[in-house]
Amino acid sequence: MLELAGIIILGILAQWIAWRIRVPAILPLILIGLAVGPLSTFYTADGEKLIEPIYRPASEGLGIFPDKYLFSFVSLSIGIILFEGGLTLKRRELSGVGSAILKLITLGPLTTFLGSGLAAHHLLGLNWPISLLFGALVIVTGPTVIAPILQNIPLNRNVSTVLKWEGILIDPIGALVAVLVFEFIRSSQGGLEFTSHAFISFFQIIMIGLSVGALAALSLYQLIKAELIPHYLLNVFTLALVLGVFVFSDLLAHESGLLSVVVMGMVIGNLDVPRLKDILSFKESLSVLLISILFIILAANIDMEDIHIILDDWRALALFSAVVFVLRPLGVFLSTWKSELRLTEKIFISWVGPRGIVAAGIASLFGITLTSEVPPVPDAEFLVPLVFMIVLGTVLLNATTARAVARLLKVTQDASEGILIIGANGAARLIGKYLQDNNRHVVLIDNNESSIKKAKETGLEAFLVNIYTDDLGEQFELLDMGYMIAMTSSVDVNQYAVRKYQKIFGENGTFRLITPEELKKERPELPQQGLFSYTDDFLNINEVARDYPNIHEVNITDDEQLKRLINRTAANPDTVPLFFKTDTGSIEVIPPNLGDINAKAGFQLIYLGKKLEGPALE
Repeated sequence: MLELAGIIILGILAQWIAWRIRVPAILPLILIGLAVGPLSTFYTADGEKLIEPIYRPASEGLGIFPDKYLFSFVSLSIGIILFEGGLTLKRRELSGVGSAILKLITLGPLTTFLGSGLAAHHLLGLNWPISLLFGALVIVTGPTVIAPILQNIPLNRNVSTVLKWEGILIDPIGALVAVLVFEFIRSSQGGLEFTSHAFISFFQIIMIGLSVGALAALSLYQLIKAELIPHYLLNVFTLALVLGVFVFSDLLAHESGLLSVVVMGMVIGNLDVPRLKDILSFKESLSVLLISILFIILAANIDMEDIHIILDDWRALALFSAVVFVLRPLGVFLSTWKSELRLTEKIFISWVGPRGIVAAGIASLFGITLTSEVPPVPDAEFLVPLVFMIVLGTVLLNATTARAVARLLKVTQDASEGILIIGANGAARLIGKYLQDNNRHVVLIDNNESSIKKAKETGLEAFLVNIYTDDLGEQFELLDMGYMIAMTSSVDVNQYAVRKYQKIFGENGTFRLITPEELKKERPELPQQGLFSYTDDFLNINEVARDYPNIHEVNITDDEQLKRLINRTAANPDTVPLFFKTDTGSIEVIPPNLGDINAKAGFQLIYLGKKLEGPALE
């Protein structure tokens, strides 16, 4: 009981430490796992580990999981984690993925797979099956280790987009390749003789994984749509179904369960499933808990003999150097050949390639299986320590150097120029579309599904989000947000958004609509975070947007003309002044004190509503 409680407590503590010091959680998790596992043998009185994952009756009952139950726990946990990953893969988002990213998840893994296998075979002398399995396991990077890096470093949009999509899409690809290589090893008794049984196993995994996963997803969709699952059971019912699909698929074709749950997640994630957000939120929380437990258990399961395999042989360091400093850059440069990425961007992407939960988890899963075979598969004992060396080494390297390397290569944003609009009402959509058409990255968020749908139909990037329950700081799409505009119908929501997120997304400015109560005040008393005319609230602006859904630009000749036009459009019930554009093309929010504007020829006033003509423009 003490060990089980200790693992959970230490796991969540490691997650909190990672959040505080802004590093991937895998780093403190593995370090804690090593500290209570193999390293603890140096300071415990009896020389035993503080936490021993595998139950040993001969050692006074020391251990947690008897026999092969550790194998089962790791296997099911990875299945749940990969299902959650599959839920995040949206088909519509693939249309915006450039050719460089597509090559990075096809040509890149092939380069790493073959190159790492060759390196393991020739540098360490491992047999070909284990060498190729090692190559398959180090393919993946994973969003759980990329996300903290992207969130803490203001990378430019090209780099952050490539790293984000590579991390999300390559997880199931790497898992599939590793499963297939593993099945070839087992079906051919440790060799690579491609027997008929091996080929049959290969196609069984593919066909059963795809069919069972898709069928389970469609079945769950129909059950939810027909409201046959009560809301309070939705999350646990989905969890039970995922576990059932994993086990059932695995019974039909050994090791097909991983592919089935990935496919199930992908299909559900791309269907219009009611309350999908509840499922995703639950699975994210469960994945955090499982990742915390898994990494501590897997690191603690390593023995000092495994560590000596790495520390006592310089060839292990040579293998690490080959994977990180040769194969990763080679894969990136081959994948981005003739792309729009600059040389410095390619170099940085080459530098950042940390491995995550899929590599470590599946390595332990397969390592336990292969070493438990009778007889054991030759060289299988090298698999886990070598993969953990790559995982820990890449996470440590990237967590400590990524920011400095990004600045050195100048791939960071000079300023975050993206604009986050809280609210997707009619006026917000019009304003967002105008800003997007003027080459600004605009993202709208709202908890109204209909408004989000309309925003997407107009070509805007929009997300269904509740700012009270969702952590916007974890959204990849908001990495370059430097301005925030809160313009929902709720005064409380607008004020809450400004208060909570101005330090994250308000680097260049945070603004909100004026409340009806504030409209009664004199202009000098209005808040500095006010928006637009300072004479219109949510209702006024949306009435104008409904009646005259157009945004116009008026050329300005001098400072006085701009101020007169602002006052006239503010006083006109059919128009609302929004911004002014400088002679350099910069779009600026109108300040409450018009004396702060120093306009000149080349400036423009941007306003919403009925087009002004004739004397009204003077």
